Amino acid sequence: MIIDGHSLAYRAFYALPLLTNADGQVTNAIFGFYKTLKKAIAEVEPAYVAVAFDKEGKVFRHQIYDDYKGTRKPIPRDLKTQLPLLKDLLKTMRIAVFEAAGYEADDLIGTLVKFGEQAGFENFIVSGDRDTWQLISKKTKVLLTRSRSSEFEIYDLSRLKKEYDLTPEQIVEVKGLKGDAADNIPGVPGIGQKTALRLIKKYGTVENVLKQRADFQGRKLGEALEKYGQQALLSKKLAIIDTQVPLEFEWTLCQKKEPDQPRFFALLEKLGFKSILKEQELAVETIYEIVKTPVELAAYLESGEGDLILHFEIEKKGVTAWQIKAAGLKFVGQVIKIFPCKESDAYLKVLKPYLEAEDLKKTLWDAKSCILALAGYGIEVRGINQDVLLMAYLLNPARSLKDIDTLAQAELGAKLPQEGVERLPAILNLLEELSPRLLAALAKQDLLGLYQDIELPLVAVLVAMERAGIKLELTVLEEVGRDLKVRIEKLSQEIYKLAGEKFNLNSPKQLAAILFEKLGLPASKKTKTGYSTRAEVLEELAPQYEIAALVLVHRQLTKLQNTYIEGLAALFEPKSKRLYTSFNQTITATGRLSSTEPNLQNIPVRLPEGRRIRKAFLPSKGNLLLAADYSQIELRVLAHLAQDPVMIEAFKANQDIHVRTAAEVFGLPLEMVTSELRQAAKAVNFGIVYGISDYGLSRDLNIPRAEAKAYIEKYFTRYHGVRDYQKAVVATAKKQGYVTTLLNRRRYLPDLKSRNYHLRNFAQRAAMNTPVQGSAADLIKIAMLNIYQLLNTPKWAGTKLILQVHDELIFDVPKKFLPDFAFLVREVMTGVYPLQVPLQVDLAIGSNWYALEKLGG
Repeated sequence: MIIDGHSLAYRAFYALPLLTNADGQVTNAIFGFYKTLKKAIAEVEPAYVAVAFDKEGKVFRHQIYDDYKGTRKPIPRDLKTQLPLLKDLLKTMRIAVFEAAGYEADDLIGTLVKFGEQAGFENFIVSGDRDTWQLISKKTKVLLTRSRSSEFEIYDLSRLKKEYDLTPEQIVEVKGLKGDAADNIPGVPGIGQKTALRLIKKYGTVENVLKQRADFQGRKLGEALEKYGQQALLSKKLAIIDTQVPLEFEWTLCQKKEPDQPRFFALLEKLGFKSILKEQELAVETIYEIVKTPVELAAYLESGEGDLILHFEIEKKGVTAWQIKAAGLKFVGQVIKIFPCKESDAYLKVLKPYLEAEDLKKTLWDAKSCILALAGYGIEVRGINQDVLLMAYLLNPARSLKDIDTLAQAELGAKLPQEGVERLPAILNLLEELSPRLLAALAKQDLLGLYQDIELPLVAVLVAMERAGIKLELTVLEEVGRDLKVRIEKLSQEIYKLAGEKFNLNSPKQLAAILFEKLGLPASKKTKTGYSTRAEVLEELAPQYEIAALVLVHRQLTKLQNTYIEGLAALFEPKSKRLYTSFNQTITATGRLSSTEPNLQNIPVRLPEGRRIRKAFLPSKGNLLLAADYSQIELRVLAHLAQDPVMIEAFKANQDIHVRTAAEVFGLPLEMVTSELRQAAKAVNFGIVYGISDYGLSRDLNIPRAEAKAYIEKYFTRYHGVRDYQKAVVATAKKQGYVTTLLNRRRYLPDLKSRNYHLRNFAQRAAMNTPVQGSAADLIKIAMLNIYQLLNTPKWAGTKLILQVHDELIFDVPKKFLPDFAFLVREVMTGVYPLQVPLQVDLAIGSNWYALEKLGG
């Protein structure tokens, strides 16, 4: 089977929408080509496969006719950039690719066909080009691709005769008369397809037609043949496929082989072909042994040498309960041992001293989950050397790594067995293979320090926080919930009164009918299913229409009730009377920690009802809660990164940055800045960090867009360092494809090259924000590590770090240690990194999370 490379690539490019991968590379031609190739291989089941491509530059036909293909437009740039990657993909599939200077793909196809015919093979040409019909023979057929279909039409001798009454040799004769506009082959002016077919059917060849041109004397056709006879012969010569190209050829080159799986899968991942990756299977050829008794496991552990690679099949069975169903381990380079744990934990008792040995280094996937699970069996895991999940996350924080299967697919294209005894050995092999590879990649990208000094040690801190939990007074939460229900019901009645009827407030369709049809409110957005009632629509209506404002509040309070009152109660641990959240290290693209089940970072404290929920969060008996909050850390980081003289001066002078910004933007002395102007400046300050537009600022401040634009322009006039920095960081990101934080954390932003304005605009804002927000995340992680070391000393016994809410740390502290411990925390947090401006930490203590009062000094 011989593939016409350029023909398939062109057809796929124009048939499919412009797909792009994560780097912004267009990939639609490659995707379509691959699909057509696989379908053709499935239908033909060839023993030998080859692909022929045109090579750039002039071909021998240009020596015959200088204007050959002279009218053809250059290959589109978005297709041209795909061809090297397409050829790379074919190489990883171990499919032979042929190109030759001075010849076209058709000539290579013709030559390869002759090789096949001489060897006695049945040959199939896959092409969208009818020129290849001249190669049809008893042994050769053409699978003609349809322009917008994955189906093929098979052309052989009988079909060519039936449809056109032609032999393959006569294809070039027809082309000699009618020419070919696509290749700028002139033919005979005035002769089209029908006339050419009629003449060749009657006379057989161009030469015979010209010999008999006297038959057409006195007619336009006769005049044309007389005048352009030599041009017809030239055109025929140009149309003939050369089947004698001097190719370096051996049949072993074309023998159909299995892909080079690691390279093939890695390239599919790079191209973003997730649907194709899912189709792939990786054979697991692994030598492993099933351990039949704990004694046998003990003997293996005693005799083994080197670092240990472990994997546990774990399942969360409750708020804090885990079950280990099976486990596997191997010493590097040795035989894999797998064993069950579900029925008995005798195997884990044997493992315990090895897992707790600090000097025995261990490689795991998702160390935090393993540590938490094993803690339930009385095992304190130590000596973790590598966490493959963390390494993979740092190398590309934007990709989803929800489980080890995702990583196997991403890095090797390996489809791990989903269950059975094959799964654990496959995972252990994967961990052994990937660990050194990912470590080398981290070193190459200068991420080793971030991994080894911050992210990996942070695992222990997060484990301690998750195991500590936070005390929750359920009766207080229920009381807030009862008050919330009363408020929600009262709001509902007010809305029904304004609507003039009762309806389902949770139904967007019914709400839209009330607002836009019955009450006639102006509708700004309409979707396929009707009028939109999304938050931004209601926010625009709220200032003028009371019902829209009430619906917004109703939604906020309902979310509080469902997500926080009922959600927190459902996750309450009655034995310990505590909540246990999970802190996720590998979720956000910026490096920030996130909190789930429950999310304790996003309790909406702007609403009074949201703040009241915090009353239910208490310290341990005899303790108080301490909050240590970085003040305006993102703006301080921005000042440092941008080297902006005005911002640096303001922070060094300990000025209120929002007052200073208001004074700069509105041209006022500091003492004349009102609270309203400060609030506006605050919105501008934080908006600038996130790359806010004049439209966004106008909505935030409820002011005309022109006024918002003027605010931003005045801001950049005064803070020119910030303006220059943001321009530079976006330009650098476009060039190198990523941005970095102070500690070199990377975030890739392929959408900076997207054709889609919204995607490109979001990526530009992410380029401005990520170095700031990501650096702030780095700094608080350093603070957590340094404070955790203090907490492990007897001096502060009973003191625990229990929560991290982005720029804030919450501690559960014995009263006797306050305020000394608080001031020590401030000292540690302000000294984490030498910025150009001082870091400031606000301290507050209280008997619950709501009642925190600022601590001076």
